Amino acid sequence: MPPTSVADRPRFDCRDAYVATLSELAHADHRIVGVVNDSVGSSKLTSFRKSFPDRLINVGIAEQDMVGVAAGLANGGRIPFVSAASCFLTARALEQIKADVAYSNHNVKLCGMSPGVAYGELGATHHSIEDIAWLRAIDNLTVIVPADPIETSAALRWAAEVEGPVFVRVSRMSVPQVNADDYTFTPGRAVTLRDGDDVTLIANGTVLWRALVAAEQLEAEGVSARVLSMPTVKPLDVDAVVAAARETAGIVTVEESTIVGGLGGAVAETVVQRHPARVTILGIPEFAPTGSAAFLLDRYGMSPEGIAASARDLLRHD
Repeated sequence: MPPTSVADRPRFDCRDAYVATLSELAHADHRIVGVVNDSVGSSKLTSFRKSFPDRLINVGIAEQDMVGVAAGLANGGRIPFVSAASCFLTARALEQIKADVAYSNHNVKLCGMSPGVAYGELGATHHSIEDIAWLRAIDNLTVIVPADPIETSAALRWAAEVEGPVFVRVSRMSVPQVNADDYTFTPGRAVTLRDGDDVTLIANGTVLWRALVAAEQLEAEGVSARVLSMPTVKPLDVDAVVAAARETAGIVTVEESTIVGGLGGAVAETVVQRHPARVTILGIPEFAPTGSAAFLLDRYGMSPEGIAASARDLLRHD
């Protein structure tokens, strides 16, 4: 019997892993608090509020105030987890993230909920495709894009332990598990999910499983595709990128965000400075229209078939 495709595995909402992990952490550490912008339901924090009614602070629809309150709580010794739709958290409160959190080096954990094109039918105002590019440009801020519930939980556990500002994307789109049950998150380190020496696919977040399925399709054609999971966009695993550039014909990056300044930009900057190689950046190049998240990802070449086609095209031009 042939091995089951990643595409056939059960799917999970990473927000469930988020609230389960946050509740567990809060039970173990009284310093952990939640801060939200009237987003209890969309963040699935109802159970957390029931367990810790005095440790969930709802500032209402006031994102700038939300981040400022979190910085104040951190200054007072608490460990605030800010939970809000990524499009509003990062756009409306960007100055507070820069000045109150990163520049001030406050121990705030920013959790961007429902990022990318998860709110597909609500259109460009609710698409959060710029968040990674914006935050990657801010000093002293770790930027994490987990791919499944295992990695989401592991990243949150790490964030709770480390002292300093962290941003974690928390997806609402259903995704299969791609990491082992005993996975441990290490910042700045890529994970090789498939080895290969013809071409490299580098992805994270909700599109990582699609890159794995693309590699399955390429393997059936005799193409050996390396698949690197890159959960930390900042700091980037420079060594893994340089090795991919050196050892394969080129790199295809895949991300649920803009093609400008995100994972693809970080990889391209590394390659051009360390070991020039062909790089194809798959992502969203414009204000995306309304439509389901799956439709939008497919529209911009991030179906498994689209990713495989980009890899073939790169190899043809090698």
